[in-house]
Amino acid sequence: MSGVGKGVATASIGALLKARGLKVTAIKVDPYLNVDPGTMNPIEHGEVFVTTDGLETDQDLGNYERFLDEDLGHLSCMTSGSVYLSVIMRERSLGYGGKTVEAVPHIPLEIIGRIRAAADLADADVTLVEVGGTVGEYQNIMFLEACRMMHLEAPKDVLVVLVSYLPVPNSIGEMKTKPTQYAVRTLNGVGLQPNMIICRSTHTIDAPRKRKLSVNCNVATEDVIAAPDVGSIYEVPAFFRKEHVDERIVMKLGLRTRPPRMKPWKDLLTRIGKSRKLVRIGVVGKYFSTGDFVLTDSYLSVLEAIKHAAWFVGRKPEIVWLNSEDFESRPATLAKTLRSLDGVIIPGGFGTRGIEGKLAAIKYVREKSIPYLGLCYGMQLATVEAARNLLGWKDANTTEIAPKTKHPVIHLMDEQEGKMKDKDYGGTMRLGSYPCVLKKGSLAHRLYGRVTISERHRHRYEANPIFREELEKAGLVVSGVSPDGKLAEIVEIQKHPFFVASQFHPEFLTRPFHPHPLFLGFMKAAVKRGRR
Repeated sequence: MSGVGKGVATASIGALLKARGLKVTAIKVDPYLNVDPGTMNPIEHGEVFVTTDGLETDQDLGNYERFLDEDLGHLSCMTSGSVYLSVIMRERSLGYGGKTVEAVPHIPLEIIGRIRAAADLADADVTLVEVGGTVGEYQNIMFLEACRMMHLEAPKDVLVVLVSYLPVPNSIGEMKTKPTQYAVRTLNGVGLQPNMIICRSTHTIDAPRKRKLSVNCNVATEDVIAAPDVGSIYEVPAFFRKEHVDERIVMKLGLRTRPPRMKPWKDLLTRIGKSRKLVRIGVVGKYFSTGDFVLTDSYLSVLEAIKHAAWFVGRKPEIVWLNSEDFESRPATLAKTLRSLDGVIIPGGFGTRGIEGKLAAIKYVREKSIPYLGLCYGMQLATVEAARNLLGWKDANTTEIAPKTKHPVIHLMDEQEGKMKDKDYGGTMRLGSYPCVLKKGSLAHRLYGRVTISERHRHRYEANPIFREELEKAGLVVSGVSPDGKLAEIVEIQKHPFFVASQFHPEFLTRPFHPHPLFLGFMKAAVKRGRR
């Protein structure tokens, strides 16, 4: 099932193998027919993660990068849609020489070719491939077929790891292995036998159930791996190490490695364990309500960035999820809610829903000196709020919401106009890493400690440069710009404990071992407020 932890398991295995001195890369494959997740609502599929080279990808790539502490690229993600599109386009250009093109073998061969290309590009000793979806679905059958074909060609070079959930029904109080037994049999039905089973559950699997799975699923008892719920995903590599996951994998693949160097991970867990005093951070968004449940995956990288920064300063983050629409329907709750927070973040987003609630929140934290960090849309709305309430332009807005406003302080980028007119939405935003030049002496400059930086983007709209001078006179300083000076990348209010907003997404570059400078500066300001 989705959310069971396949991505974290993949990332953790990669971290262990890298700790042994191996060169590791990772690939996420998703079975849906979208070419990429860029056009999908975050509630449908969670966060869209953006690589340095500008590919909109699944959120699991964020965990891969954070655990491996490396940047991945466009070859590290594929979907059924992108694979089928490539095969069809090749057929249209006679790339198959007039042969009949069929789902099998041509789709699996395209998948295999992409896996090998990613491995070659990374010069990897081990390539981890996470197959999205659930065993038994039609959607991922071609990826499993590709795995079968690769295993047939080189059985000693391919291992299959099944991540399966073992329920412990409250009314029974006993861990049940039968769903996993059926999952293995379903996997056998497509010609694959798992070499290892990672047993996700609320509890640690015990010896009797390990033996039961071993007998019924045709795996060694040592290859039935416990994976219980833990307090932090960063505990998983150490837990897998205790289960000898890395030893079993390198033995099965016949690899010669050094013992794993786990000190960075041990130091991280020590730091997390010592971070007990709370810091309360509010995240004002609109992509986490799904029925009666809260879907935090929509802002996964933001959440991890907050944790990394909080742990670095010895604090335990308490995340308060705030639906901006509530501030519109119940404005009296805004002050009561926000005044109790140590800091507020408004992350990226699109569209009109909940915008006035976000603007009200920005006005409150600006006036009440509450630390604020705006990300992408959070910067655009900070600009709109400043124009409305510092300059008095009550109609100021972004043209995404009000195309005919007389004060379009945020407008569509020039290169985006034709794409929007043609409804060319997929993969056409300003995507990937771009350089930024910081204003010397600004807070942004002090936080980064250098003049030129590079950050990842995902947007179509920008701050309108014709209003920059008036906004700066009102107090909203542009402290980071594109090298040509045209695009505002960072704005800040200097007479404020911390009011910084970026057009880019700093959360994509944060790592557990070294938090992002903007999040770290924000967190230090939040901790200072918490001491008041």
